[in-house]
Amino acid sequence: MNARAPSAVRPQVGFGLDYSGGWGRFGRPVWKTFRNACGPYSGPVLPWLVTACTAPDGSHWALQRWQRSQANFGRPPWKPGHGAQELRLSHWKGPVAHLDVWLDWSYSGRWHHLFGRLTYRGLPVHGFSTTPTGDPLDSYGRVIYLDAYDSAYGEGWRRENGFVARRPDGSFCYGFVPHRLPSGQTLPPGRGSRYRLATSGPGVTPDVAWEGAALHDFRLSDPGDRAHEEQMNDLQRQVAAREPCHP
Repeated sequence: MNARAPSAVRPQVGFGLDYSGGWGRFGRPVWKTFRNACGPYSGPVLPWLVTACTAPDGSHWALQRWQRSQANFGRPPWKPGHGAQELRLSHWKGPVAHLDVWLDWSYSGRWHHLFGRLTYRGLPVHGFSTTPTGDPLDSYGRVIYLDAYDSAYGEGWRRENGFVARRPDGSFCYGFVPHRLPSGQTLPPGRGSRYRLATSGPGVTPDVAWEGAALHDFRLSDPGDRAHEEQMNDLQRQVAAREPCHP
């Protein structure tokens, strides 16, 4: 149940799944004796919820279903698992993870940009190492998936990219810039009219998401835009003090 704070010596909380119905661990069909003790769900609102309930001890169980793994930059699926509807189980008591997200611009207003942090019970969520392509190598790392609505890639929600919440503060940042594919093709910035960020909850807590409207293009002559950018740059330096992003 729940999740541990990041630790370099203890593994993160995880489920142990017995697909035999109990034969593997107990030597008998335990599933035949299960009785439902869960009542109506009284926990927080969750994205992509299939069903949920609250147990007598106050803990919650939930099933969520969403397309976690997708090809980046709005491309068609190119490997097994892309676009699959994953059914994801969680068990927790108390608060769930939280995504703080702020929008601004980068490179003196040239590109649209966002930054934020992932926390659980007020503490940063992060892993300790990744592959060269950014995939977590431990049970604490979490990838944050970014989707854009009505972007240069087409109508509706399209996957823009994914990135990890960084050590040690759970921060992240992303600029909507052109991308050059291995084929040599250059894609335009994938900014849209809205953005959605989603991630797997730490441990066995629920998956969480954030959604918000995009900003307009930066207007250098607008005092409000200049003030917003200055304020966001100051905030970004606080949120990502150890791993700075480009202002």
